Amino acid sequence: MRSPSGGPVDRPLVRRALDRDLAGAGEVSVAAFVGDGHTRPDSPYVDLLRDAARRNREAELLVAVDGAGAVLGCVTFAPGGTAWADVARPGEGEIRMLAVGAAARGRGVGRALVAAAVDRSRELGLAGMAFSTRPAMTAAHRIYEALGFVRAPERDWSAAPGMHLLVYTTRF
Repeated sequence: MRSPSGGPVDRPLVRRALDRDLAGAGEVSVAAFVGDGHTRPDSPYVDLLRDAARRNREAELLVAVDGAGAVLGCVTFAPGGTAWADVARPGEGEIRMLAVGAAARGRGVGRALVAAAVDRSRELGLAGMAFSTRPAMTAAHRIYEALGFVRAPERDWSAAPGMHLLVYTTRF
């Protein structure tokens, strides 16, 4: 398995995004959501996915990078009650837009990103996490469940007509 920079994908380094990561994070996000068929190429959501600088400025953008600094994946983290949190309540953390590049899939990148968001929630003294996912995102569901998240169907919602979102939660 090779990273986008051509090197082997080992353990990714997960950290807060730096300016040099933003273009790569935006492209990985668009490629994952559009390429996997979760978002139409003409959807306004594509602009939000691509705007990693905004996500990093208004929330926290965590990136997984390889040894050469290539972005393998990213996730947006926000505490509940802030502008980027859709379903997390105050006292909970939320992840949004988890994306892993095709070349890095199956290598623990998604799991490392979610685990980093859990760590960030704990650092902030939050009591748990809650976030949304699409029903078809089954690979992500496996990561969430392996990390101890459980479905909270009473919190499921629709972001737009015909877009049903499942909610996962955990308590610390």
